Amino acid sequence: MSVTLWVVLAIGLVLFFWAVGAYNRLVRLKNAIANAFGQIDVQLKRRYDLIPNLVEVARRYLQHEAQTLEAVIAARNQARSAEQTAAGNPLNAGALGALAGAEQLLGGALGKLFAVVEDYPDLKADQNMRELSEELTSTENRVGFARQAYNDHVLEFNDAAAQFPTLIIARLFNFQPQAMLESTTSAVEREAIRISM
Repeated sequence: MSVTLWVVLAIGLVLFFWAVGAYNRLVRLKNAIANAFGQIDVQLKRRYDLIPNLVEVARRYLQHEAQTLEAVIAARNQARSAEQTAAGNPLNAGALGALAGAEQLLGGALGKLFAVVEDYPDLKADQNMRELSEELTSTENRVGFARQAYNDHVLEFNDAAAQFPTLIIARLFNFQPQAMLESTTSAVEREAIRISM
């Protein structure tokens, strides 16, 4: 064999092993995204399980606020349905967008509920209500941390898939950029809830 043939063969092997390594890295990063969504999924399910208990405690005090309580339950059910769809395919941008929208509705409904709770000192002082509120707040924090971890994995995957020369493998094997999970999308939603006294 000639030296040229050996050089071509060596270059071909290097390119082959690089391509296999790049493909495997993209697969690993995509699996890390799915795993990170699994952590969000666990916390969301915990949150969804807490909400009916919170509403039940509030129902005893808020006889005239049935519409608020029903809105919370409806938003919770919609969010849970969107979460189940997204859990079935955590890499589907449409499902993640629907989940984000449903979560925003739920957050708004919960915000209204807590604003109403402020008007009822007996409910605000209820031990069960305080414990459930604290548990929900803790769960919200966990969801936030899990969302951040998910977004970190998405960023790492998107960066890897967009950088040359891995971009070639990403396009060749149809690795699509993944969407970030946002807790809010507008400045109005980011504003703190104002409670008047």
